[in-house]
Amino acid sequence: MPWREVSAMDQRREFALLAMQEGVNRRELCRRFGISPQTGYKWLARVEAGDAELADRSRRPLVSPRRSNTAIETLVLAVRDAHPAWGARKIAYCLQRDGMTPPAISTVHEILHRNGRIILPPGGATQPLQRFEKEAPNQLWQMDFKGRMPLANNAACHPLTVIDDHSRYALCIQACANEQSATVQQRLIQTFRRYGLPDAFFVDNGSPWGDSGGSRWTALRVWLLKLGVDTIYARPFHPQSRGKNERFHRSLKAEVFAARRFRDFAELQRAFDTWRTVYNLQRPHEALGMDVPATRYKPSTRPMPDKIVEVEYASNDIVRRVSVNPRIDFKGRRWRVPKAFRGERLAIRPLDSDGHYGIFFGSRKVAEIDLTGTKSVSDVSEQVSTMSPD
Repeated sequence: MPWREVSAMDQRREFALLAMQEGVNRRELCRRFGISPQTGYKWLARVEAGDAELADRSRRPLVSPRRSNTAIETLVLAVRDAHPAWGARKIAYCLQRDGMTPPAISTVHEILHRNGRIILPPGGATQPLQRFEKEAPNQLWQMDFKGRMPLANNAACHPLTVIDDHSRYALCIQACANEQSATVQQRLIQTFRRYGLPDAFFVDNGSPWGDSGGSRWTALRVWLLKLGVDTIYARPFHPQSRGKNERFHRSLKAEVFAARRFRDFAELQRAFDTWRTVYNLQRPHEALGMDVPATRYKPSTRPMPDKIVEVEYASNDIVRRVSVNPRIDFKGRRWRVPKAFRGERLAIRPLDSDGHYGIFFGSRKVAEIDLTGTKSVSDVSEQVSTMSPD
């Protein structure tokens, strides 16, 4: 089958790097990339043999350490001009990675300053934050929209981003026309088919992962639970708890949107695809010890299923299917449940107190019935965990 999306070169690079990760099922990875095993092993063999066409960039030294200071300064400025948001540390590391002995980081900084490439951030420097990090890839993905970005054709784009918490690997950057649940679900299906399923998502409390009425039971969350993917919510009014995603968005703004205006969705998506390749495979990441995210990421061993099955319940459970209203019948009365469960099957199980029942979606209690009181149904309170996964 042909390579799809972005360019063949980017596809081959990403495939090869992921295939070389320890424990990766290479035949399954070929299937996710839409290529035959023969094709996948061919490109992998060429990469392992040092084929320059598949490498991130040529390993041939760009300059000899004995060349003049003018040549070194030219090279430093060339890297900076290709990546205007990169600082001295990243530039020095790239030069070293390409086979030369770079000048000191302070010297690189001075070259940038002397040639007018340094723009100090408002308010001066800030202290680095200590951030939580998951132990392995795919334990937690962070997902968010990067606000509303106007296009030259007067349309509004809402960039959807998904990054892996452990490796910072950018799994998805999509130019979306809205922030609706169906749009997110469509993009996630594409991402799951390529990279497999994560254990959980970390999101904020806004739409579409949160409900405008304050409930966290949304159609998107229910769909993810049926796939075995949990949803973890950040503490309200604490954007610092989602520091990785916020930092990723700052990089996206600085390296893609700065001083540029895109004509339409297609042009912007091409820019996203190009930058995602640079971010994952070329751009040194200081939080990773100047490694690139691709060196720490490998696809999930849990593939996206072809068909999502209904939740199974025990034989002694009282099972009801939620009506369009949305309500369920129990003990001769109709009880309201969160609208996210329309059409789903829920179980009613007795609780410890007489006259009290819990309404469950699988193992998750979503509401309670109190036959002794006047209220019909009370939603289960979902307190935010004091431990942030970021």
